[in-house]
Formats: sequence, C-alpha cells, structure tokens
Amino acid sequence: MEDAAQQVTRVLAIRHGETAWNVDSRIQGQLDVPLNDIGRWQAHRLALAVSDEGVDAVYASDLLRAMQTAQAVAAGTGREIVTDPGLRERGFGVFEGLTYAEIQQRYPEMSERWRKRDPTFGAPGGETLRDFFDRSVATVTRLALAHPGQTIAVVSHGGVMDALYRAAARVALDAPRSWQLGNASINRLLHTPQGFTLVGWSDTFHLEDDSLDDSSDGETGRERSG
Repeated sequence: MEDAAQQVTRVLAIRHGETAWNVDSRIQGQLDVPLNDIGRWQAHRLALAVSDEGVDAVYASDLLRAMQTAQAVAAGTGREIVTDPGLRERGFGVFEGLTYAEIQQRYPEMSERWRKRDPTFGAPGGETLRDFFDRSVATVTRLALAHPGQTIAVVSHGGVMDALYRAAARVALDAPRSWQLGNASINRLLHTPQGFTLVGWSDTFHLEDDSLDDSSDGETGRERSG
C-alpha cells in the first residue's frame, strides 16, 4: 500500500461570499463584516455545488464572512466546521475600513509600496506581505498534511487565495496579479509533501447554472476581485 504521507490531498479553496465592503472596495482585513444579500445567495449556491465533492473536512477562517460561507459549505457536505485563525485575511492595520481611494489620499507613500506589492511592507498595525504569505501557505499546508488521500474544503479570503495561487504556480510575491479571485469561487489544488499544484481556478459555474437552484429568485451572482 502506498505510504499515506505520499498520498495526494485534494483542496477546495473557497473564497467567502460577497460583502457590502467588497462592493465599496473597502479594505476588510481582519475586521468582521457580514455577507450581504448576494453573498448569502452565493453561499447557498456553494452548498449545492460541494454536495457531491466527497469533502472529508471543512476548515474556515474565524472571521464572520468566512464563517457564514462555511456554514453553507458544511450544510452541503454534512461536515462540521473547524475554525483556524491561520486562515484569516491579511491584517492591514491602519488601512482597515478605508477604501482604496482613501488610502491613496491619506497615506500616499505607504499606498505606493502596498500597490507595488513590496514583500517587506506592512501598514502600521498590520502584517507584511511576506509574513502573511508564509502564514497562509503554512496553515493550508498543515491542514492538507492532516488529510492524505482525502478532500478538504478551506473557506477563507481573497488574500489567502492569492497566496495559494502564487505558491502553486510559483509566482513571485511582487508579480502583478493576473488571475481572478471571485467571491464564492471554488479554487482546486492538489497537495503532496512536495507542495501545491493547480488543478482549476476561480470556478464560479455554480453561480451561473440555474439548474442548481430550482428556487432561484432571479438574482445573479457578481464577482468582486481583490
């Protein structure tokens, strides 16, 4: 029999549903912001989408928007939620609660370093990009290693999704982002002791396929990047 340590873990990395602050391009960071109406609708669709994925465990950030999304995932899979603070969004310190425009206006020099993805930059009271990347990848690695040969769902945030993509695709931290980070998207990775590999990214079919939800009220899902 194959050594369990060498078995592949399937990872469904799921970004939380939409919030009002996503719509306003306002930095949430580690502040607790709930899903909006569309976000709750997206979470409902997620429950339907993951019901046949054979998920063995559901992990989630303990921030409210991720927990509300994870509750739907847990309902769809029949699994309990295990929270892990290592899955939280990046701490943005003094940037939290501000829009991109407000950050540019109030902190022009820091905003420039942030927008250029300086790995050593962290807003006062927040995390540097490098520390956040290391924390995110280490957390999901630890969870994946606990489930060799199984499938786990990890419900987290846009920044964590970005970190996982970069780790799997071997993209530098300071490279511009060219991939989607849609709300309520399902991002598929494989993990072995050698690291992550990409299988599929930003799957939002469940937000577009009306056959998944025969009680659809006509609302349409919207993707928010960032």
